[in-house]
Amino acid sequence: MNSDFVNLTTDNLADEHLCCIIRSKKPHPGVEAKRQWLSERLEEGHVFRKLNEKAVVFIEYAPLETAWVPVLGDNYYYLYCLWVTGEHKGKGYGKALMDYCLADAKEKGKSGICMLGADKQKSWLSDQSFAKKYGFEVVDTTDYGYDLLALSLDGTKPRFAPNAKQGKIESQELTIYYNLQCPYICQYLERIRRYCEMNAVPVSFIHVDSLQKAKGLPCVFNNWAIFYKGNFQTVNLPDEATLKRILKK
Repeated sequence: MNSDFVNLTTDNLADEHLCCIIRSKKPHPGVEAKRQWLSERLEEGHVFRKLNEKAVVFIEYAPLETAWVPVLGDNYYYLYCLWVTGEHKGKGYGKALMDYCLADAKEKGKSGICMLGADKQKSWLSDQSFAKKYGFEVVDTTDYGYDLLALSLDGTKPRFAPNAKQGKIESQELTIYYNLQCPYICQYLERIRRYCEMNAVPVSFIHVDSLQKAKGLPCVFNNWAIFYKGNFQTVNLPDEATLKRILKK
């Protein structure tokens, strides 16, 4: 196992790849959007640690107080993403990254680590069964199928913001909340915009472009959320089949 990892910093951000979409020549708009987003987060204590090779092997977390999610708590880390794919699975990289996050939390005197989960594992969410092996447990829930998992180091617990438990908005049309943290978001926005134009589906895109907006969202959120007919649908980035299923509800 290659144990050579690198943390992104303001000094190396421009030169390092960002794992999810690796481009060596032509710039990718989603990658560059994330690079800009990260440039403003790193100074807030945001951590992006990755394997030092062209691979999708990384962990991304931040102090909960500055994490762009509607979760509240004191002195916690929020784990956005822990992802290991392809040939790198089963080689201990996920454990190495989670161990790093846990050691970092202990070294900095954090109260614990939390992450978004669900009553059933969903795509685009980190593997909660893996997290539970470390002692993560459900500390808060919504009525629409999502959980908050936490590994407490001092007995305290974080919680969903009250607004995140609503799962409802007034608008009945397809409504998508997003930020630019994930490199895939730009292309999914374009795909959905095209589909809605071709099928005469009214749609609203709401850019969550500040911490305040993220903390005030009416649903759970990692970087994306879909509503239809006033009801929360998913935090997944949808393929066309999933979008069709949502619009048939």
